[in-house]
Amino acid sequence: MSIENIVRIVAGFFILLSLALAHFGGTVNLTQVSWLWFTAFVGLNLFQSGFTNFCPLVSILKKLGFKEAGASCAG
Repeated sequence: MSIENIVRIVAGFFILLSLALAHFGGTVNLTQVSWLWFTAFVGLNLFQSGFTNFCPLVSILKKLGFKEAGASCAG
């Protein structure tokens, strides 16, 4: 598993964790339709892309003609 995949998994997990903590802490109500479902969607996509290496935004950007760059923070 690459560092990029681990970063995606951790970022997605923390987005979903923050939503769950806010919901179960009584700060937000995720049972109602709200913009927080968009945040959940982004978190789930990040999380799954870390495991599957499929990211919908990457596919869209490639179709629009953008090119992938090499590692920008090679260590």
